[in-house]
Amino acid sequence: MKLAARVSQVTPSITLAIAAKAKAMKAEGIDVCSFSAGEPDFDTPEHIKAAAAKALAEGKTKYGPAAGEPKLREAIARKLKNDNGLDYKAENVIVTNGGKHSLYNLIVALIDPGDEVIIPAPYWLSYPEMVTLVGGKSVIVPTDASTGYKITPEQLKKAITPKTKLFVLNSPSNPTGMVYTPEEIKALAKVVVDADIFVVSDEIYEKILYDGAEHISIGSLGKEIFDRTLISNGFAKAYSMTGWRLGYLAGPVEIIKAASSIQGHSTSNVCTFAQYGAIAALEESQDCVEEMRQAFAKRRQVMLDRLNAIPGLSTAKPDGAFYLFPDISKTGLNSLEFCNALLEEHQVAVIPGGAFGADHNIRLSYATDMATIEKGMDRLEKFVRSRI
Repeated sequence: MKLAARVSQVTPSITLAIAAKAKAMKAEGIDVCSFSAGEPDFDTPEHIKAAAAKALAEGKTKYGPAAGEPKLREAIARKLKNDNGLDYKAENVIVTNGGKHSLYNLIVALIDPGDEVIIPAPYWLSYPEMVTLVGGKSVIVPTDASTGYKITPEQLKKAITPKTKLFVLNSPSNPTGMVYTPEEIKALAKVVVDADIFVVSDEIYEKILYDGAEHISIGSLGKEIFDRTLISNGFAKAYSMTGWRLGYLAGPVEIIKAASSIQGHSTSNVCTFAQYGAIAALEESQDCVEEMRQAFAKRRQVMLDRLNAIPGLSTAKPDGAFYLFPDISKTGLNSLEFCNALLEEHQVAVIPGGAFGADHNIRLSYATDMATIEKGMDRLEKFVRSRI
């Protein structure tokens, strides 16, 4: 069978492959410590589930507007104004089937074949694949621990060409957990405005911050950058709603209308009654968000202390999200070799940094219970010591 050429250009998700392998081993009765999945281990808070159940009981089970329920779009616009200083209205918002879908809609709506998209590495692995699917060109800008795995204004400016259309900004970051400071965001915004390009700010981890780190939405820094900013966000991480598939894109009305048209011919509306759960998530108590954040903070410290005590590993302290991104180069293994051997020999699942454009690193998620963290770190230490 001859498939479309674009299929061969896309790399299958390594994160999903590792997670699937770990789940298969667990199904066989093998004791696996998994640090692979990028989702909270908590259940969705009860008041959110109750709101969706109420909507289901009330018969909110029919097709809805492709761009989302009006009440949810309005709630998102209020959230963006109150939390992020972004003066959006409901018409500036589209509700999507997860945060990933919001980014895909944007790429399809904005990027023509040959257009360039600047993506700092390490990056979330789906960014360049989406660009590839529409015939665009990903311009990967490597970063390292010396800059906190963050792109500098000088690097961004140097990467821009007449073909540049979009810059992808992710803070807090997946996979590094690093957070750009307000000063760093301001400096990047100046480059974007001067070059007259768009920036999409992926803010899915904005609520998961530590040690006084501050999240600044780049579009809040003035009208010129606001007019060039798209916001991608969702409910998966902060509210532990990964399976609900609820995200959103906010930005200039013309782009949102284009994304809505695309969505109307692909998935159409997001599950109707689920959207009422999202309204409750935004408009009712935020205590659940803080409770989960505090749990992540404790786990982060335990895992960080354990990793930094292992000879041969070097781990920067993250300011947000729920990942650690240690450098494994002293083991002499590339990231895929490391991860496969660790899983097969010691039954610990982690993600190869090569999937994120950083083959000397691995990603560990601490969105799991403390007992698993302690046991998994014991196994990881034994494995690394055997390789050093």
